[in-house]
Amino acid sequence: MSTIERLVEELERSHAEAQERMADPAVYNDRVEGAKAGRRLKELEEPWRLAEEWRQATADLEAARTDPELQPLVAEYEAEAERLEDELKLALVERDPADDKDVIVEIRQGVGGDEAALWAGDLHRMLTRFAERRGFRTETLSTSENEAGGFKEVVFAVKGQGAFSVFKYEGGTHRVQRVPETESQGRIHTSTATVAVMPEVER
Repeated sequence: MSTIERLVEELERSHAEAQERMADPAVYNDRVEGAKAGRRLKELEEPWRLAEEWRQATADLEAARTDPELQPLVAEYEAEAERLEDELKLALVERDPADDKDVIVEIRQGVGGDEAALWAGDLHRMLTRFAERRGFRTETLSTSENEAGGFKEVVFAVKGQGAFSVFKYEGGTHRVQRVPETESQGRIHTSTATVAVMPEVER
């Protein structure tokens, strides 16, 4: 048995087990376990669909190899089976278990005084709008405002399926170079703000 055949068999077994678990009343009626089972089934759906398509493609290929009338289609079926095999291997790459979780985002002003606090405020607006455009809900948890109208620190939650998978790449130091509103000489200043992104802990 080839490696891909073993992968497909294991995937089909895992998918069947996930379906059985989801149908178990004891699991379904437990909010935490039911959510875990639902996420597991959802993450297996796409690889399982590709596995079924791969099985059909390899069956078509075998049939074409043994049927003289279908011989002209062998190259086409081979290409389709290879494409599905590549897609399936990609779909089975291990995901971060935290990807589906809600997230807590913390933005702190960095270097740049009042302008850094204003930049932290701009980042807060950008990230919350980005979240809302993606269909996530946001909830402000705490703020520490700056006299100039920005934030020394702001913490907010982003809630929705896959929030961490989207927001985990926003962590780090964000810089901006611009002329501050308070700058009378028209000089460009560099300001920074730090963003920390953490998956929310399940209670």
